Amino acid sequence: MHPMLKPALRRAWRGRGTVQFGVTHAHAVKFGPLDIATGSFLELLDGTRGLPLLHEEARTLDLSEHQVDMLVNRLASAGLIDDVRAAGPETEALRSRPGALERHRPDLASLSVVHPEPGGGMRRMAARRTMRVQVRGAGRVGAAIAAVLSGAGVGRVEVLDGGHTEPWDVSPGGLPPTSVGERRDTAARQLVRRSAIGATPRTAESAGSPSGGEPGLSLIVVAPRDGLAVYAPDPRPAEPWIASGTPHLYAGVMEATGVVGPLVLPGGTACAGCLELNRADGDEQWPRMLSQWRSGRRAAVQACDLGLATAVAGLAAAHALSFLDGELPASTGTRWEAALPLLDWRSERIGAHLDCSCGAAGHVGRECSSGAGTTHDTMAG
Repeated sequence: MHPMLKPALRRAWRGRGTVQFGVTHAHAVKFGPLDIATGSFLELLDGTRGLPLLHEEARTLDLSEHQVDMLVNRLASAGLIDDVRAAGPETEALRSRPGALERHRPDLASLSVVHPEPGGGMRRMAARRTMRVQVRGAGRVGAAIAAVLSGAGVGRVEVLDGGHTEPWDVSPGGLPPTSVGERRDTAARQLVRRSAIGATPRTAESAGSPSGGEPGLSLIVVAPRDGLAVYAPDPRPAEPWIASGTPHLYAGVMEATGVVGPLVLPGGTACAGCLELNRADGDEQWPRMLSQWRSGRRAAVQACDLGLATAVAGLAAAHALSFLDGELPASTGTRWEAALPLLDWRSERIGAHLDCSCGAAGHVGRECSSGAGTTHDTMAG
């Protein structure tokens, strides 16, 4: 082990004998007591020295091997130590690509803050390259999500959509102006390749509406150009994903409202069917209106504010990456909405419905299935 104080956490002396690592409330750690010698020893923890060399140099500061080991263990227990040489074949493969590693340095620094164990950031970044994510939609939201996931190290990002790129599909971070007139799936594959760091991820050769729930999918992100399919998603396309246990996350813009979530864990959290049944319970006219909204074809270009679409894409991609890294983000079984012009993100917890065939109500218990159970909170960022 070559211990290194996590460089992403800025440190400052709070006073005599106490150091604070980190600035923000979510990640700050106060560490002490420290004497002058121990404080000086912290400067040696830069990842260039193994424990034997640290023991040797610590003797010049009148610190024993036992004191050094105790200090390193305390720092590691507090989540303040990283190990840039974390073992494992996946991390070795990542380290063998120095150009890609340099591009990922900000991501690795962030992962090291979120995951406290030494080498946790490197292992998760390596794991991302083994994952396969499918993004359904190549509009302003879906294309940008795919680009972020590819650039963040996800090894295989597929984008499924039909038709040809229209001028209003173009966005910074998404499909470029040169893609207008091209098939959307082709333009999306090119975007994913350009966004990837290092080896080009493999992409699907299919477009349109292929069957879902394929084995090996880590996550499906549902981001159709039609915002109604996110705000009031049709449960039928999700049936294969529920059957195969494939997690899926909804994201999009409807009128002037951005939506992220829910992230559906089949059999564990509420699905699109639960959402539809809950709404019908609360408004008996909802099914009638929904059938009208879903019928026919819309000729008008749908509202999709560029700033709002970009915010939705960024938040959805961050939630997707958090899930892929092994966490359950705030969108799990929950929907986040922000409407122009105030853009106050608010949450709605989606209750599993007893009459839904997804089975989530049996998992979470009867008390969670009597309605949407709306609760409102603010989301920072």
